[in-house]
Amino acid sequence: MYTQCPECLSVFSLDAATLAQTHAFVTCGYCGAGFDSLATLADDLPPEPFMELALNEPALAPPEVHMVVYHPQPASVAVVVAAEDPAINASAAGEDFSQLTFTPRFARAAAPKIRRQTHRRLHQHAGHSRIWALACGVLTLLLGAQVAWATRDVLITTPTTGAWLRASCAALHCTLPLVAAPNRLRLLDSNVQTHPSVPHALMISASVGNDAPFTQPYPVLTLTLSNVQGQRVAMRRLRPREYLDDVLALQRGLPPGTSTVLLLEVADPGDQAVAFEFAFE
Repeated sequence: MYTQCPECLSVFSLDAATLAQTHAFVTCGYCGAGFDSLATLADDLPPEPFMELALNEPALAPPEVHMVVYHPQPASVAVVVAAEDPAINASAAGEDFSQLTFTPRFARAAAPKIRRQTHRRLHQHAGHSRIWALACGVLTLLLGAQVAWATRDVLITTPTTGAWLRASCAALHCTLPLVAAPNRLRLLDSNVQTHPSVPHALMISASVGNDAPFTQPYPVLTLTLSNVQGQRVAMRRLRPREYLDDVLALQRGLPPGTSTVLLLEVADPGDQAVAFEFAFE
C-alpha cells in the first residue's frame, strides 16, 4: 500500500502493521509534517509520470460497522403487568430488542480528533517555517553589512556604487568614511622662499587639487631637497596635523574637484639645496 505526504508530495510504502500501530496517522520522514495516511491510501501507484495520488474522500470520515459478533445483554428489569390488561401483555410480547446496535461514543469522536491533531501539527510546522525564514533573512542582512563594511573603500571609490552611497548618505544625513587615493592628487603649484620671520628657515607653499570623484583625507606630504648633482640633501615626511591646524578641515577632508594651498615651514639645509620635490602618500 502507498500513501502521499500532502506537504512535500513524497510517496511512502506502508504495511498493515504500520497502519495499525499509528492508527493511520503518520509523520513524513522528509519534511516532518504529520498527516492522515488513509486520505491517499492506494494499493497500487498510478502510471508515471504523476504528481499526486487520488484523494480518498470516504477515508476522511470514520467507517460505520454493522457485523456485530458480540453484544452484552442489558440486565433484565422486572415489570409487573396486571394480568387483566391483555393489550399491555400483547405489546410487551411483540417487542424484540435482540437486533439493536450501539455505536460507541469514542468511535464518533475519533475522526474530528484526528483532524484537529493534523491541523494543529500543520499550523506548528508553518509557524516554524516562518521563524526560520525570518532568521535566515536577518543573518543574510548581517552578512551583507559585514561584507560591505570590509570592502567599503572599493565601494566608495567605484563610480557607480560611490555615487549611490553619497546620495543615500545625503538623504540620511550621514557621513561616509574618507578614502585615501594619493594617485588622484595633483600638485598644481609650488614655491620655496626664505621664511620672513624665522631665521635659517624656509617657507614652502604647495597648491594641491583632488581629481578623484570622492572626498579624500589630507595626505602625508613627503618633501625632498636635492643639490645640483641631483643628490638628496634632506627629506621630511609631514603628517596632515603637522602642516594643517584646522581640525574641522581635517575632519571634512579635501572635496572632489577642489584644491587647497598648503604652507610648510622647514629648517634651511643650506646653499646646497637648489631643488625640491613633493610626493603624496
